[in-house]
Amino acid sequence: MKSEIHPNYRPVVFKDKTADFAILTQSTISTKDTIKWEDGNEYPVYFVDISSASHPFYTGKQQFVDTLGRVEKFKKKFAGNYKSLEKKTTKK
Repeated sequence: MKSEIHPNYRPVVFKDKTADFAILTQSTISTKDTIKWEDGNEYPVYFVDISSASHPFYTGKQQFVDTLGRVEKFKKKFAGNYKSLEKKTTKK
């Protein structure tokens, strides 16, 4: 096996931002943040927006998470003029 071509496979904590939920697993993801885990050791942490603790399929509750402002961007882009643009393209 060639050396130095494989990513660093190590224990990483994945922490949900919206729910008080974290899981320790193995991953190759790189992160600069660390967190102290239940066993007293410090591990790298990667923050996620949705996990099984906050996903509507598992919780049965619908919640809206738009961290990047995609909905507002879409509404701004297509606000009011969409029907008139559609008519112009069909007439050509």
